[in-house]
Amino acid sequence: MTQNNIRAVLAAHKIIPVVTFHNLSEVDPLVDKLLEQDVRCIEVTLRTPEAMECIAYLVKHKKNDFSIGVGTVIRPEQVEILENMGVDFLVSPGLSPDLAAAFLKSKTPFIPGVATPSDIITAQAYGFDTLKFFPANLFGGLGALKAYDQVFPAIKFCPTGGINANNYEEFLALNNVITVGGSWLV
Repeated sequence: MTQNNIRAVLAAHKIIPVVTFHNLSEVDPLVDKLLEQDVRCIEVTLRTPEAMECIAYLVKHKKNDFSIGVGTVIRPEQVEILENMGVDFLVSPGLSPDLAAAFLKSKTPFIPGVATPSDIITAQAYGFDTLKFFPANLFGGLGALKAYDQVFPAIKFCPTGGINANNYEEFLALNNVITVGGSWLV
């Protein structure tokens, strides 16, 4: 089960809304809006002091409605804290040896971030085959992913960064894209 079966999690959700909460009062209205659009997955970023409180609330009150992911995981200790909270998956914008070790120790599905061929080769060295391509818009977007498909045929990507209502379908049409992430739905 590579990366704790992350591909099954991602395959169930072709679009993953990426959300940054600034206040607990934002959670319920946003969840309701996503449910109205039949979106049943969310990636909450760890970009604000309120993020952990909002994630705890989601896990306690919305886990039956949503797959709850957490993004911007950049420190190994965050992996253990979030796993203990009961989130469904973890997303990192990059990869370090310490973070890779924490992911490998974890039982929670995870997707590390990459941008360059060297990043992809490093991720492969850890046995990772499902990667976040971030920021997609700054590192070649569709063209880069088409090239990566030729060089790294076993790798599947979740591109984020510059993905929007006008281009997400083009990304999803690529053979090596399993899902896309973005904030346009929210």
